[in-house]
Formats: sequence, structure tokens, C-alpha cells
Amino acid sequence: MVCFNRRDLGLLALRVGTGAVLAAHGSQKLAGWFGGGGIQGTTAAMEAMGFHPPKHSAVAAGLGEAGGGVLLALGLATPAAGAAAAGAMAGAVAVHAPAGFFAQGGGYEYPAFLGFTAAAIGLTGPGRYSVDHATCHVFDRPWMVALAFAGSAAAAAAVVGRRAKGQAEQARETS
Repeated sequence: MVCFNRRDLGLLALRVGTGAVLAAHGSQKLAGWFGGGGIQGTTAAMEAMGFHPPKHSAVAAGLGEAGGGVLLALGLATPAAGAAAAGAMAGAVAVHAPAGFFAQGGGYEYPAFLGFTAAAIGLTGPGRYSVDHATCHVFDRPWMVALAFAGSAAAAAAVVGRRAKGQAEQARETS
């Protein structure tokens, strides 16, 4: 008789569900799938939202979401995957923050939830039913958690800070 571990099954469900949602959103940005704008549309949107350089921002957001999502779903390089997805969601939170918390009013509730969930998976680990487990956690070492989250936090802070600075400069010029 096969005995499944409920914790590991729960992590599998959480990883696959969160990873699939992130991968779908990222593929909208990168490839235009699921009604997305692709790189061109995402670049234009990034420029309109104040991210510079807009094409680099579009690619980074798309890769953070799609790449992080696929890796989370597989349970591969889980700390890096969770950190990348959380970092990408930090940029989305910054865009939606002026509208408040709740998503129904355009707020940051949804990207914050995805970011916190991805971060939690990255910190917790992928569980037994994962590629990381099958490969003896070659890409899931304790030091990778600290490095991945520190790098992602620094990158997100730089990108969001640069956007905020640009918006402040633009507001001064129009005043």
C-alpha cells in the first residue's frame, strides 16, 4: 500500500496551482498567449506605468512570472523560483498600490497574494513530490534561499525605486 504524505501533497497542489497561474501571466507578457500583449504590448504598458527601460522591464517581469511559475510547478530550484516570482510581484504591487488593497478596485490584493505565496513556497521548500527532491536538492540548498531572496529583494527595490523616482521627476516637470 502506498502512503502519501499530506504535507507533501499539499505543497504539490500549492506549487502547481501557484506556478500555473504565474506561468500563464508571464506567458501573456512574453508570448502574447491567453490574450496578452506579448513583448511589444508589455513594453508599451511598462513604459506607460513608468518602468525604465521598458523593454528590459517587460522581459524581466515576464521571465520572473513565467520562469518562476514553471520552476515552482516543477519544484525545481525552488528558492530561486519563489524569489523570482515574489520579486516580479513586488513590481506589480507597486503599480496597483495607489488603488488601495482590494482587487475589485484595481488594488494590489492579487499580486501581493501571488508574491507572498511564491515566497512562502520558496522558503518552505518544494516537498517530496518535486524535481528538487528527485535530484537530492542540488538546486535547493540553504544558502540558495538567502542568496535568492536577497538578490530578488535588491532587484525589486532598485526597479520599484527607479520607477518611483521617475514618477516624482515627471510630476515636478508637469507642475
